[in-house]
Amino acid sequence: MEKKPLSSPRVLFYVQHLLGIGHLARASRIAEALIGRDFDVTMVTGGTPVPGFPGDGVKIIALPPVTAGDRGFSGLVDGEGRAVTAAFQEHRRDLLLETYRRVVPEVVIIEAFPFGRRQMRFELLPLLAEIASSDRPPLVATSLRDILQERLKPGRAEETVEIVKNHFDLVLVHGDPGFARIEETFPLAGEISGKVVYTGLVAPPRPTGVPERFDVVVSAGGGAVGSALIGAALAAAKLLPNALRWCLVTGPNLPQADFDAFAAAAPPGVSLFRFRRDFGSLLAGARLSISQAGYNTVCDILRAGCACLLVPFTAGGETEQRMRAARLEELDLAGVLPEEGITPELLAAKVGAMLARPKPAIPPLDLDGAAGTVRTIEERLPGRRSSKV
Repeated sequence: MEKKPLSSPRVLFYVQHLLGIGHLARASRIAEALIGRDFDVTMVTGGTPVPGFPGDGVKIIALPPVTAGDRGFSGLVDGEGRAVTAAFQEHRRDLLLETYRRVVPEVVIIEAFPFGRRQMRFELLPLLAEIASSDRPPLVATSLRDILQERLKPGRAEETVEIVKNHFDLVLVHGDPGFARIEETFPLAGEISGKVVYTGLVAPPRPTGVPERFDVVVSAGGGAVGSALIGAALAAAKLLPNALRWCLVTGPNLPQADFDAFAAAAPPGVSLFRFRRDFGSLLAGARLSISQAGYNTVCDILRAGCACLLVPFTAGGETEQRMRAARLEELDLAGVLPEEGITPELLAAKVGAMLARPKPAIPPLDLDGAAGTVRTIEERLPGRRSSKV
């Protein structure tokens, strides 16, 4: 058996979601794994509240929320949709620094930055400066998905490397290096290779039980940019046999007017939901999943072993989802449709073809990234490595 650690190291986990909820969902899975190993986790959230996240046992500090000004992540707006002011930024910065001083963490995890979330430099650079001036600085890690956005302006990569070298002990890449490596989307990764650790993909636990069985489960992530996919799926359902059972999960951020319109238009055999906490179990009982190609949704699909049709989000020059979808298609683990020009007729034809295919093989990928993250942190903290007796 293993000796349980006697202390509960304090972790401060910063996560800012701007459009979807994927960053918050992945961070929540990691936080749950940390708590399971007797860490004391305080999560600082900076986006709009999402029911069910970050989960039980996590102490939450909610900064005044900001979101992306548009689908291209241009500018920041507050919870009322107003452009963020300098005074608003200073208030958030002060709240974040006060939280760090009060928690006195032994580990600080910052989601995405400095590889992403440059919009939050106004509070994260002061936090890193505060950490550097601490008498006993904590272990500092950045938490990254496996595929980064390749929209870097000149000098940005060099700036990122400099910040990592000066302020971070670990670059936690939540992926399987056999599927995607950080240098493929961040060419200067070799300069910080000594700090990079691959944790595995942060997938949920294996589903237990199937609450309901549907032929097709359609999901739109957080819902902020999934309206077109839900609308196309509703129309496609009307073109396919009535015997098919559909489950459409719109996401909590879909505008209420859109949800009401979809509910009114739903034909027999189509069930509409904003959110399902048992989403993984729904996938385990489905013949086909239709979704965008976001990190967390794909992890849910891979863990459930469900056939999938991916419609990657590409607005605003986004490249991450397109690359993930293409890799999965190469492994024969997914079908892919481009977001541009999708029609009900095209979607219906692709659904019919996907339903006729055999069930995909179990993917040869490491899906235990939450546990891998905890192991890595434990190995870097004195006295935290488990010993067997």
